[in-house]
Amino acid sequence: MRARGATLSIIPLAVTALLLTGFLTAPPLQLPASAPNATLIVLGAAQYDGRPSPAFQRRLDHALNLYRQGHVRQVVVTGGRQPGDRYTEGQVGSAYLHARGVPSGALIAEERSRTTVQNLENARAQLPGGTPVTLVTDAAHAPRALALARALNMNANVSASPLSPHTSRQYILREKLALLGYALLGIRL
Repeated sequence: MRARGATLSIIPLAVTALLLTGFLTAPPLQLPASAPNATLIVLGAAQYDGRPSPAFQRRLDHALNLYRQGHVRQVVVTGGRQPGDRYTEGQVGSAYLHARGVPSGALIAEERSRTTVQNLENARAQLPGGTPVTLVTDAAHAPRALALARALNMNANVSASPLSPHTSRQYILREKLALLGYALLGIRL
């Protein structure tokens, strides 16, 4: 009898382990596509001495494509600077978009944030209350960024830029673990 009880108690653990393994090893979550709002928030990524990193450039190019479709009126580019940097991500991203035809009047550079939460809070502070926004970030980061925006009571959707074929599995795993942590903490996904 004792062996049967032990087996029954292991089954839920095994099922949980299998589900967790599947979640962590599957490709990044795909969020449903929706039309962009009139205001985009491009979440920062690294910049190198005034030039966007490849990941940041993919986000900026995606935002530029959305802008050129004609529905977007304003683009907030977020991101501060790392110690020793001469430029902020917000500054570099805004300059990148401006050089490609987005008028300076349509651009806002948020230049103080260092985390996704700060990106969202600082961008929101520069917009009229309740402004519907579309977050622009990469496909791995998009589910977590949207969960954070919703937790901050932002009226947001997301439009994800593609991931590089060279995106590290560690980055994707980190994003998935953070998303799982949010779910366990009760942050609405």
